Amino acid sequence: MVDLKDYAQFSTLLIFGNIENLILASQGATAHVNPYILLLLSLIAVVIWLLIGTYGTKMAIKYADYIEIVGGVAIILLGIESMLEGMGII
Repeated sequence: MVDLKDYAQFSTLLIFGNIENLILASQGATAHVNPYILLLLSLIAVVIWLLIGTYGTKMAIKYADYIEIVGGVAIILLGIESMLEGMGII
């Protein structure tokens, strides 16, 4: 049985990770990537992250605060990059 208390510290990364997936999908759509390839790659990435999250949580729980900070910064940077790319600045 899964104890959700173990995952509570990673809840913000879960929320922002979903936002990141939307950003990456929109980047692929604006770049006219084949939607089937984009779907396949997205599903592969989600399954990999599910496995890493499921098995890595027990080991990483003591580093949860650091992981949230690094993950949050990465998500913010990807979002900024995506907005700049969408506006044609980069």
